Amino acid sequence: MSDEHHPAAPAQLTAAVDRLADRFRAMPQSRLLGVVPGHPSRAAAVLALAGRLADAARALEGLPPLPVPDCGAFAVGDQLAVTGHDLAAAAADRPDALAAALDDVADTDRLTA
Repeated sequence: MSDEHHPAAPAQLTAAVDRLADRFRAMPQSRLLGVVPGHPSRAAAVLALAGRLADAARALEGLPPLPVPDCGAFAVGDQLAVTGHDLAAAAADRPDALAAALDDVADTDRLTA
């Protein structure tokens, strides 16, 4: 999504996270719980993404990682939105971190399509 001529911006990450979060908020339970490669369900794949985004934000803030709790399949969209927005704020001046997060969001979007 980004390259050396157009560094990643926080708004790109929040837009990508919001699109994926909205897709998961609207997804029926049967799809949320469907198995995808490497994860027991689509919801689990997005929860793992939320955890990676949260860990990246905490690292940029000089804090240790904390697990993102499993609040159930119907909560993962909201958890993704919160962690993605937190990372966008923490990485506002770190285009490398934003680009890595954008790639991770895009990979998870494709995995869970």
